Amino acid sequence: MVKTLLLAVLLLVIGGVYYGFAPVTLPSQPFDFSLNQGSSLNAVSRQFEQEGLIGNARLFSFFARVLGKAGKIQAGIYQLDHAVSRMELLQMISQGNASKNRVTIIDGWNFRQLREALDDSENIRHDTQGLSDAKIMQQIGATEANPEGLFFPDTYYVAAGSSDIDLLKLAYRTMQQRLQQAWLARNPDVPLNSPYQALTLASIVEKETGAAADRTMIAGVFANRLRKHMLLQTDPTVIYGMGDRYSGVLHHEDMTRDTPYNTYTRAGLPPTPIAMPGRDALYAALHPANTDALYFVARGDGSSKFSSSLDEHNRAVNQYQK
Repeated sequence: MVKTLLLAVLLLVIGGVYYGFAPVTLPSQPFDFSLNQGSSLNAVSRQFEQEGLIGNARLFSFFARVLGKAGKIQAGIYQLDHAVSRMELLQMISQGNASKNRVTIIDGWNFRQLREALDDSENIRHDTQGLSDAKIMQQIGATEANPEGLFFPDTYYVAAGSSDIDLLKLAYRTMQQRLQQAWLARNPDVPLNSPYQALTLASIVEKETGAAADRTMIAGVFANRLRKHMLLQTDPTVIYGMGDRYSGVLHHEDMTRDTPYNTYTRAGLPPTPIAMPGRDALYAALHPANTDALYFVARGDGSSKFSSSLDEHNRAVNQYQK
């Protein structure tokens, strides 16, 4: 019995060593892959199986757990320029050997600004240059045609020479994950019907917030307006809809000129987000302050004055804006 057990253990060890040191199959050479922020070992194993890097996700996941790597997966964009063993692959993704280079996406950027930043970056390969926004969305496997708001602001570590498409794919997947998590944890009474509406409102909250302490109150104002079917009347959406026509100052005619994004002339949320909201803006949009405020005006120091009635709001405007 003991000999049988020892033989079984020995065979298991030999099998594990063989499995660990056998090379993986590269679908292409070089082969780039990206891991999302917060990806679990099981999710990474399934991704590797789907991409053709490993043969069996469950076996790879079991092997990684035996080696104590389950909670050590590091997000990033990785590049394999030659075949490596499963052991080397595990070491790479658990030690974060993606790259020393960093690319940062800033909260509140729109997609045009993101593309400009990627084009200016010396740390990545510029495969999106000359592509339309819709073509880029196809390249990263997105279901949406409009890219606005769909990339999570964060600092990403990229392998030297990695494609900007891989970076966008990682930022897109990260936003999908964060948005879904935020949606599932939302307050049940938020006046929103989908995660995409939450993303759109969060983008407005991101652009309207000057002081972090006001973020949930600003979200509370917009939530109240949506409940009451009031116009949102938010300047950042008007500015976004103006595009290149915006010169830095909003005029009265800009407020009255109708565009799909003019929330002074059109009810409800705009058709898409207007920027990339960060984590705090996503949280605020789905956990707005419990308030009766319907208006706010900038005080001039970054903070806002909130009002529950139009008369109170007009007094605040006279005090802080005139």
